[in-house]
Amino acid sequence: MGDAEEEKNPALAADGGREKEQEAAAVAVAAEREHDVDDLIREVKVIIDSVSAFGDYRRTQRKESFNLVRRMKLVTPLLEEIQELEGPIPDAAYSRLCALLKAFTAAKKLLRCCHDGSKIYLALEGEAVMVRFHMVYEKLNHALDGMPYEELGISDEVKEQVELMSVQLRRAKRRTDTQDMELAMDLMVVISKRDDRNADGAIIERLAKNLELQTLPDLRAETMAIKKLIKERCGQNGESTQQIIDLLNKFKQTAGIEDTNGLSDVTLPKYLEKCPSLMIPNDFLCPISLEIMMDPVIVATGQTYERRSIQMWLDAGHRTCPKTRQTLSHLSLAPNYALRNLILQWCERNKVELLKREPEQDPDHSERKEEIPSLVGDLSSIHLDAQRRAVKKLRMLSKENPDNRVAIAKHGGIAALVSLLPYPDSKIQEHTVTALLNLSIDEGNKRLIAKEGAIPLIIEILKSGTVEAKENSAAALFSLSMLDENKVTIGSMNGIPPLVDLLQNGTIRGKKDAATALFNLVLNHRNKARAIEAGVVAPLRQVLDDKNLGMVDEALSIFLLLASHPDGRAAIGQLPFIEALVRLIQGGTPKNKECALSVLLELGSHGSSFLLTALQFGVYDHVREVEKSGTNRGQRKAKSLLQLMRKCEHV
Repeated sequence: MGDAEEEKNPALAADGGREKEQEAAAVAVAAEREHDVDDLIREVKVIIDSVSAFGDYRRTQRKESFNLVRRMKLVTPLLEEIQELEGPIPDAAYSRLCALLKAFTAAKKLLRCCHDGSKIYLALEGEAVMVRFHMVYEKLNHALDGMPYEELGISDEVKEQVELMSVQLRRAKRRTDTQDMELAMDLMVVISKRDDRNADGAIIERLAKNLELQTLPDLRAETMAIKKLIKERCGQNGESTQQIIDLLNKFKQTAGIEDTNGLSDVTLPKYLEKCPSLMIPNDFLCPISLEIMMDPVIVATGQTYERRSIQMWLDAGHRTCPKTRQTLSHLSLAPNYALRNLILQWCERNKVELLKREPEQDPDHSERKEEIPSLVGDLSSIHLDAQRRAVKKLRMLSKENPDNRVAIAKHGGIAALVSLLPYPDSKIQEHTVTALLNLSIDEGNKRLIAKEGAIPLIIEILKSGTVEAKENSAAALFSLSMLDENKVTIGSMNGIPPLVDLLQNGTIRGKKDAATALFNLVLNHRNKARAIEAGVVAPLRQVLDDKNLGMVDEALSIFLLLASHPDGRAAIGQLPFIEALVRLIQGGTPKNKECALSVLLELGSHGSSFLLTALQFGVYDHVREVEKSGTNRGQRKAKSLLQLMRKCEHV
């Protein structure tokens, strides 16, 4: 029959199409049957062994990854029973095994990404990665659902085990992700690029700690992972890629690495260009830079590093050994002459010429650093002009680099600055609190500043200082509250009420500083009650209603934390607030909708009255719309909320 006749008779064309599909399926089965069943099962087992050997996973996907590996292992008894069967297995079983191999291959690729992929990518694109997990779950369920257990004679015990895994996979697909609120808020603040002050440095420092990107080896590995990611993306997702690169460079700056252009092409060191295949003894390589050491030095733990690399590590404020993570009992660096001689002998024998590094010290920087002891001394001068000049200069130096922050603390600058906080001169007060804000970027300095009694004095400036002094006091409290013990101290010393006042009456910048500090503080359970008692709900509502501030998501993030507290639910669960949430779910930005759904979900999980109120405002249709066309996270939140609403309607 010709093509023209088929076009005239659609039924015949359809039959012809079905015949072709059947023929193709028959060919596929025949082709599949060319493969040995044992080989197929062996491949699946190899994948299980491979993912089991990955060990640990990135923090952001650790729980989901371990759960997936555990479920994959549950298939092993089924594979072993099939392998023990005599004779050929049914076509249905073979096709299920092929589907299982495809599912496990996809799972391995995903788990490898979560094992050694870019930590920044996995944090920023957490929702997209979660979608990949769900797709793997679907493939696994599809492969196992059609398995002919009876025909294969699989034991009841193994069948029940596999069916239990299928139930767990379906449940995992429905489960709402419990987002790391602190991590999400920090990423939101850093990416928004609201201002370029050093308050952001405190957030970057916490992000680096949470993502385990503080050490130079970790940052080197992350750089390589990002290079691989860029290559895989082939120019796609440009905005997201740029955010990842920007964040990596900020982490490098925080760690004291001067060169932020870490995404240039990887090249061999010049001294190895002529002998790339040469095997270098591992003991000759610096654990930080992974290059041959030219000036090896020994630290307190007995480990050896290239002097320049370990000095940069120490200048960044670290007080641990990068390799062992042990606290250093002292910061002295002893030359390792024996190892240096061995390296020189090896280089001479193998005709490797070590390039002498030129000193990279900025003479102006050295000169400014030498000023620090005298400037700290001038803080106690009897002359007001000398004090003003010294504190202003220290404010500038403390902003410049980590090295200066360590040096100022080392020469007693923190205690001297804290003593100036109650000074009646407004300019001295303003420069002093800002200098302490800059110094607090260093984690060791955070403890020193609190130990010297700065927190109550900073709170006092927050109450009665100049506009800029108030703003920087709020930023300083935010930075100090990175440490949990400081969260408690700030809350117990009544630091929350003046922050609430700044949130209500401050400038736009002041409101943003106050909101960021309050978010950090209410991560502590007791501080939730203190914030509610201080009247935080009313100014947060104002922030929510003022679209010009651009702080809707930040306000909703604080509301989400307050909603986990009984007093918080009582304070925020009023009709106007529920109505505002419904409006945001209807017409907010995609991120607004996600956050508003999260708050309503948190409220609704503690009482049906909140959901009933939202239903009266017509939330149901808006949630359905997000479920259909929202972001991945928004869709999952919407599904969970719809399930909760249906339960509520049946009560």
